[in-house]
Parts: sequence; structure tokens; C-alpha cells
Amino acid sequence: MGADREGGARHTPARAVAYAACGVVLLAGCASMPDSGDLRGVESTPRQDSQVRVFAMPPAEGAPPADILQGFLEALTSDDPGYATARQYLTPQAARLWQPGRVTTVLQDGPSMQAARTGGRDDSDDAAFTLTGTRVATVDAQQSYAPADGPYRQTVHLSRDDKTQQWRIDGLPQGVVMGRSDFQRNYMSVNKYYFASNGAGASGETTAVADPVYVRERVDPMTQVVRSVLQGPTTWLRPVVRSSFPTGTDLAKGTPALTPDDQNKLTVPLNEKAAGVGRARCDEMAAQLLFTLQYVTPTVNEVELRSGDRHLCSLTADQAEAVAARGSTAHPDYVYFIDEQHRLVRLATGASGTKAEPVPGALGQGAQPLRAAAVSRDERTAAGVSSDGSALYVGSLVSSGSLGSPVLTSRGPTPGDRLTTPSWDAYGDLWVADRDPARPHLWLLQQGGGAPVDVSVPGLDGRIRDVRVAADGVRIALKVDKNGKQSLLVGRIQRADDKDAGRPAVSVLELRSAAPGLEEITAMSWAGDSRLVVVGREEGGVQQMRYAQVDGSTPEGPPPAALSGVEDVAASEDDRVPLVAYSGEDGIVRLPSGTQWQKLVKSGTAPVYPG
Repeated sequence: MGADREGGARHTPARAVAYAACGVVLLAGCASMPDSGDLRGVESTPRQDSQVRVFAMPPAEGAPPADILQGFLEALTSDDPGYATARQYLTPQAARLWQPGRVTTVLQDGPSMQAARTGGRDDSDDAAFTLTGTRVATVDAQQSYAPADGPYRQTVHLSRDDKTQQWRIDGLPQGVVMGRSDFQRNYMSVNKYYFASNGAGASGETTAVADPVYVRERVDPMTQVVRSVLQGPTTWLRPVVRSSFPTGTDLAKGTPALTPDDQNKLTVPLNEKAAGVGRARCDEMAAQLLFTLQYVTPTVNEVELRSGDRHLCSLTADQAEAVAARGSTAHPDYVYFIDEQHRLVRLATGASGTKAEPVPGALGQGAQPLRAAAVSRDERTAAGVSSDGSALYVGSLVSSGSLGSPVLTSRGPTPGDRLTTPSWDAYGDLWVADRDPARPHLWLLQQGGGAPVDVSVPGLDGRIRDVRVAADGVRIALKVDKNGKQSLLVGRIQRADDKDAGRPAVSVLELRSAAPGLEEITAMSWAGDSRLVVVGREEGGVQQMRYAQVDGSTPEGPPPAALSGVEDVAASEDDRVPLVAYSGEDGIVRLPSGTQWQKLVKSGTAPVYPG
């Protein structure tokens, strides 16, 4: 058988554990169920406070097969380390063979069970039940979440022991199955961190990349995530990142649960594989753990790595920020948009005023009317799309001068069939899609110029309508249209040198849905190291704004405050700056943390943060 920050503050689930009688919930498989007959639902456990640990009851003496199976299913939703209680419902051989960590299957509701006794008599020593439901997602052995759909149907077999006369499960599918509400109570999303393997970003810094996984929230999550980091990146991300931990590195044998000391320092004992690392590499290893542990507890501010009796290195949280750059810590100076004169203008992110100023340089002068723009992450260069969508211009934001010729043009038949809003990556390269139905392309312009690189997107089913590159430069979000329905897809950017062409060969691979519940996507923007903010509509629903994880899961916490008529949305990976949006009803508006939307400028469109 996530997460990024929410509403202006990082979501940090409470880690306090209540062991007193009032703080422990026991799941007892004691409800009587018939051995045959109609389909019955196994109800999901009511959602409990995050500080309450839930433990299962062992099988009752003489319990019938239906109660044994129900007790086992309830035990799967408990906070029992190693599923020790759940194994008591299995025969010794089945307990040895069962691998609960192989896959977790999440159903819309708790699994329904229907008896299908294999014997024809009430005194039979064999029983079988079929578990059914509607799949929502799976979490694989690497703890990687993936949306899923379609029916779930598995058979569980039970037998009665000849000596004890107790019913036990002797045949079951591998892994764990539970309803969505139990999954949300039991699991938490954590970003673990690795480094982009394509080299340093435009500023020369190593770039950290988030790799979201799900861990059991109240079963020693700190040790879980440390082990997960040591085991390496998930399969989807592995081709474009590296880990500084030597291959085979693990916690030292016999390591107890990891706990920080009273100085908030976490000591991590590693096996002999890490014994020979140098100081620079060790600092990167410690930085990976510090970045990751911030999603488990905010109290750890230093990590010490040891191997045997040897001290390898110690690193504080402040020192870790100097080891690698993350989008969530890069504070933008300005938010930018197009004013009523079709110029690129800006507002300081920390300013209380609402008077925008034209950006320095040609894009702020209005000689070339614009409809959309993107600003490089160092805020020194900008790219603007002409008002008819046919031409892309690049200009400096630190010096004056003429705009020059466009770096890219489109021959699409209408403005909506031409160039998208561009997007800058961590390497200083510029991305834009041409929506021309006769010649659709995803283009990359190195350092914002030169011969455009035609980016390959194998498996793309539809036409790209919008593009946003993550701050790490190795993931890209695409709004894709097919037959009038839009989807939000996230792909992995892979680069290789094309020696014959003298420029890189770039591909976007293994597209996956980040918002599977939406059929209409109006706007989207990166809003964290592994999170996007999306404006869209479900089938038969109304427009909504919500957060979405890159793995297709929904982060905990409330969505942004409602806003009608949204046509564009801008977010920064740094959650200290507010969301900004363009509404056809209210103009440019912003959403400071903990408040409602506020009007900034009535006449303005296409807001963006750097990126």
C-alpha cells in the first residue's frame, strides 16, 4: 500500500508533541462490519490539531476479518513510527514482506471495502476484501508527490491462524493507502536543497534548488528530512542538480533521533563516506541541511557535521546564505509595470507612496510603446514587448541611450498570437515564447541578445501562452493552451554544449502539471522556491487565486484574498514583498501581508517583479 511561505510568513507546523492523556488520540479498529454485503466506506479520521499525536490500537482478541482490516487501515493513518501497530494486524510472513514506504496512495475519501469471502461457509478460514476509491495522488519511495486520477482497486486477503484462531492479513498490496484528509493530517511538505549543476548564476554564486518532498509530520521529521537530503535528489530533479554529500553518505550507524541542543545547534553524525571532505565542500553540505531544516523548525541556526570522532565543519544560518543563492532570499528593490503612456515604470517595494517613476534608459522614455516587460534579477537590464506583440527589445536600466533594433520578432497574425511576456533566469538569459500558430517556438536569448536558441520541448501537447523561469534557472513554468483549455506545467531545463552550432542546446523536459484542478489559467508567477501563485478557474467554477506547489500538491495555509477581474499577477520568491496584480476593475493593486488588496495605480498594466 509546502512548503513555501504562506501569507507573508513561512509555514512552520508546530512541533510540540502532546503526550498527556488529553493529547494522544487512539485509533481503535472496533467498529463492527459485516463479512459480506454492500460496499462500506472506511471513514477518514477527523482532522486533529497538529500538536496531537495519533496512535492506533492493536487488534482486539477474536476480532472478525472486517474489524481486522478496518483496524489495519486506521493504523496506517496513525503516528506510529515504523508502522509497528499496523504490522500486528499481519501474519508474521506478511509483516516481513510488507514495505509501507514503497508508495503512499492518496484517495479522495477513505478506502471503501467490500467483502468477497473466498470460502463458501461462515466457518471458512479465508476471507478477502476489495478496497476501492478514487485516486488523488501518490507519494513514491523517494517521498516525491505526484497527482493521480482514476480508480483504485486492490484486494486484501486474510486467514485464521490454526493455533490462535485469530484473523490476520496474509496478502496485501505494498505501500500505504489513506484518504486525502488523513494525508493532510499526517504529512507535511518540505523543501530539501541541492545545487544547480549547470554552474553559477549571473552573479557568480552557486544556486540552490528546492526539491519538495512529503514526510510524516509527527514521526521525527527532522531525522526524516536529513536522511532524505543524504539520499539525494528525486528522480525528476536529479539530472540538473548535484549534492555535495559524497555518494553513500548516511547517518552514522545507531544514530538516535536528531535534536538540536539548547544553543539551537544540530549535530549530525555521518558515516565514514564523509570523513575525507574538505572545508569548502563540508560548508556546502551543511548549507544543504540548514536550508532544508528551515522548513521543519525555525530554531536550528547552526549545523555541525561529524564523522566518527572527527569534527568536519560547523555552519550558521547566516554563513549558509553566503554559500549559495536562493530566490526566496533575494529581495527585489522595485515592482515594475507598464503605465498609461506605455512606458516601463517602477515603484520601490518598501515605499508607501503610489507615484511610479519611469525606469532609467530607453524603455522608460516611451519612444517604443510597450505592452509587457521583464526585468533581470539584478535589476540592471529589462526586456520589453512592443504594444502589438511583434517585437522584443532589450535595454539598460543603469544608463541612457537609444533602444536599438529588436532582438526578436514575431509574424503571428494577431497580437494574441505573437510574443509572450519574457522572463529572465538566474544566468542572465532571457526566455520568451512566440505564439504564432504557424511557427510556435520557445526561445532563449543568451544574456538577452545574440542569435536566439530554439528550445526543444518534447512531449508538449498544445501551444505555449506564457512563460516564467524559476530563480534557480533549472525549472520553468509554462501556461499551455490546447483546444481552448489551459494547463500550468513545470518542466526541467537541461543545457548541453552544441559544438557544431557554437551555442548551447537547451531542452525543457518531463513536463508535469502544477495545477491539475484548473482548466483555465489566466495568470501565474513564481511565489517561492517551489511554489507558484495561479489565477484560474476550475471546470464550472469561478475565477480564483491560489498557491500551487511545483509537484502538483496544494500548500497548506489560506489562499490570497479574493480579487475580481484579475488579468495579471506578480509575486517574488521573497515573501517579504507583497503580491501585486492587475485587475480590469481596480488597476494595479497589491496585497501586503495580513491585509486586503490595496489600490496602487488606476492606470497601469502588466506588473512584474525581477525575473
